[in-house]
Amino acid sequence: MAEINTTPLVDVMLVLLVVFMITAPLFHQAVGIDLPRTVATQDKPQEKVLHLSLARDGSVTLDGQAISQTALSTQLQAASVGNPELQLQADQATPYQAVAAVMALAQQAGVNRIAFVTQPQAH
Repeated sequence: MAEINTTPLVDVMLVLLVVFMITAPLFHQAVGIDLPRTVATQDKPQEKVLHLSLARDGSVTLDGQAISQTALSTQLQAASVGNPELQLQADQATPYQAVAAVMALAQQAGVNRIAFVTQPQAH
């Protein structure tokens, strides 16, 4: 006889199903608590955001102020204390080498979060 008799397996599964159906409601031991309601909200710490714009001629502005490449490095090192996010906005005609150089300066200064700011496409 090469066939497997599945009747005992079905019996065992039905017994296990009945056992779980009986014991499952016992696991729910929640106590109803009426919590007080308040209007206070948690204050989120304000994240520091640096806005860096890179024009097609290579000029750089940091938070609206024109800045040189050497001064940019020192400003980024000073600002990297609070783990800020650097939002980089580059003109589409800016050479990739200039964008990569600014990103390298930011990384060397300790700024690890860089976001690229773009404009949505017109349909």
